[in-house]
Amino acid sequence: MVTLQDIAKMAGVSKSTVSRYLNNGSVGKNTREKIDAIIKETGYQPNPFAQSLKAGKSNMIGVIIPRYDSPSTNEVLKGIDAAATERDLNLIIMSANLNRERTLKNIQTLQTQKVDSIILLGSFMNEELEEVIRQSTVPIILIGQSIVGVRSLVYDDYHAGKLIAQHAIALGHQKLAFIGVSEEDYAVGILRKKGFYDYAEANGADITYVETDFSRTHAREKALQFLPNLEATYIAAATDHIAIGIHGAALELGYDIPQDFSLSGFGGYKAAQYLTPTITTINFPYYEMGEVAVQVAVDNNHIHEKSIEPMILSVVMNQTESTKSLENE
Repeated sequence: MVTLQDIAKMAGVSKSTVSRYLNNGSVGKNTREKIDAIIKETGYQPNPFAQSLKAGKSNMIGVIIPRYDSPSTNEVLKGIDAAATERDLNLIIMSANLNRERTLKNIQTLQTQKVDSIILLGSFMNEELEEVIRQSTVPIILIGQSIVGVRSLVYDDYHAGKLIAQHAIALGHQKLAFIGVSEEDYAVGILRKKGFYDYAEANGADITYVETDFSRTHAREKALQFLPNLEATYIAAATDHIAIGIHGAALELGYDIPQDFSLSGFGGYKAAQYLTPTITTINFPYYEMGEVAVQVAVDNNHIHEKSIEPMILSVVMNQTESTKSLENE
């Protein structure tokens, strides 16, 4: 294998001269033409990692995901991968498995790997994690949650909640149920619920609240308990996974959706559209989020800046078969 030293010897120049040539530095015309001809003749391929180190950049982006079994995470990763490939960037992907301690450890590991930026798909946040993110020596781009002074990319969760409430009210429903998650997750547990509640309550609706987690199985078990006594004619599940769990419980208990109650979710997951009936939902731009995150990572020259505002990506309503008007009853 031809080395940098070999090229320098064949060209009759120093290694530093060849290095300058490879990094588009100042090299005389005759010397440049000579090195260029030798490289073409030998098929020499420079070491991109060594070049990046000399340039002070690794061309690597670290990505920390909450867990692997998430449709939304998978779509974001597809967007990240496509955008990184287009820019000849390498990815190091780590999972936190919904554990804050693992998230902290992952951040530390990626910092030692000399990545240029870290893209963190946020879930449950606390003061310790927020402080570590703020103080990170490597720029961190946060997805799905927001922290003051940190580059944050978020979905319009408040508007998503409002859209579902508008849909339910427009169909004539006044007895509603919201099946949510812990408020430790600010985006889903607070903003999404608040958007729903603000609009529904302003329009005189009665709301029942039930808390579960992100698991389909847990949502199904919860639904088996609350469905027999629920008076609501419209159930808004905080995610499509939760809606799928409720859908399964309804079938087991012999309920007909949407004849007995309407059901909707959030997320636009493909799995929710394979059911009968298909589930009304809010589509989130997960793939686009991944693409935007890489662009922000590449452009991110400021690690800490108090004036940074979150970048908000819009969402779209997708009404399908699981919701219906009460007027026809």
